[in-house]
Amino acid sequence: MGAALAAPALSQAATFDGAALSPLWGLPFAGILLSIALMPLLVPTFWHHHFGKVAAAWALAFLLPFAAVFGPALAGAQVVHALLAEYIPFIVLLTALFTVAGGIHIRGNLHGSPALNTGLLAIGGVLASIMGTTGASMLLIRPLIRANDNRRHKAHVVVFFIFIVSNVGGSLTPLGDPPLFLGFLKGVDFFWTTWHLLPDTGFVLLCLLGIFFVLDRFYYRNEGVMPVDPTPDTRGVRFEGQVNFVLLAVVLGLVLMSGLWRSDVAFDVMGTPVGLPGLIRDAGLIGVTLLSLALTKREVHAANQFGWGPMLEVAKLFAGIFLTIVPVIAMLRAGTAGPFGAVVSAVTRPDGQPEPAMYFWATGLLSSFLDNAPTYLVFFNTAGGDPATLMTTHAATLAAISAGAVFMGANSYIGNAPNLMVKAIAEDRGVRMPSFFGYMAWSGAVLLPLFVLVTFIFFR
Repeated sequence: MGAALAAPALSQAATFDGAALSPLWGLPFAGILLSIALMPLLVPTFWHHHFGKVAAAWALAFLLPFAAVFGPALAGAQVVHALLAEYIPFIVLLTALFTVAGGIHIRGNLHGSPALNTGLLAIGGVLASIMGTTGASMLLIRPLIRANDNRRHKAHVVVFFIFIVSNVGGSLTPLGDPPLFLGFLKGVDFFWTTWHLLPDTGFVLLCLLGIFFVLDRFYYRNEGVMPVDPTPDTRGVRFEGQVNFVLLAVVLGLVLMSGLWRSDVAFDVMGTPVGLPGLIRDAGLIGVTLLSLALTKREVHAANQFGWGPMLEVAKLFAGIFLTIVPVIAMLRAGTAGPFGAVVSAVTRPDGQPEPAMYFWATGLLSSFLDNAPTYLVFFNTAGGDPATLMTTHAATLAAISAGAVFMGANSYIGNAPNLMVKAIAEDRGVRMPSFFGYMAWSGAVLLPLFVLVTFIFFR
């Protein structure tokens, strides 16, 4: 099986010699990632109103000097390749999942016992690989908060929700988390992560669910519940916007089709081949998005507080990321002889073979504070960038990169987009969430020991 749209041939489109570049070409990429990590904390009002301009400024900081040095033709080819081979398929899929998930509303009041909370987290962990970490988080966070609104201490429930549903649960398919979809676009088979990360993911999820159940039962038994439940009971729980479940299945089918269908039909756009399966997939996903908007009742969107703000932010920021990452990938492809030879050497054994444990931690620690999708791309290319080799000879390395990018996005609020979205929704509903460093105290105490175990069990 091969992924549509970005087979290995695509990576050869409009290439240039990364070994001849100065490391300074990586500054715009570092700048945009640091802006994403720090500006929401240091200048939140400015960031909220101008994040698109910041992303555009960093993109121009790369493109204008690049065009001046290498010529407008090569610069234009880089833009076209970044857009057609990676950015547009990435954004189209995220938009479809975001829209479909926003069209499903769970109405009713559950009662947040330890068993029910653990069950909801387990369901969310499974759904995260089917409808994406963002989709599953947006679907389940509000019912979970309603179920626990008569609990005195409930911040830990949301913290573990971020661990499980917003991050670790999305590690089994390209639909689950953006890094894995980028790997799919690069040629990684759709079910490769399912089979190769199932033991790792199952181990981490079972440990997290077990730890959560013990902790939640401790709080529940010692504090009980408030005398009056703020949410009145209803007759059962029901789903609204059920048509979106059908559309979710269509999304899955379209992505699978693009990975399984081989076609010789391709269109060359300034050196970037665009395959027919990818075109049909993206057109179908756009159709799914429009159908969801047309068929979902306004009341459902209103109940979910559905809006385009989060999606617009992702679209603008990733446009800048996919452009500024171009020279970084070229320099990493140059290997130990390139400008980033020290990075390549740090994750490579003395015999020249990749060190999976180092890839797991290097990818993971950067994913904790920078966006995990471009971090995945960086280390995917550091490991050679050839999906056929990574899926076979270096399968442990690709598994380490994939697990590090997805799992460790849970280490901080800024490691993965759903983390901050869930935090904002919880605080809006009156949950006193931990501060930035308070959350990291939770992740340091719970997640880091688990990741050490994962290293020794799976990546040594």
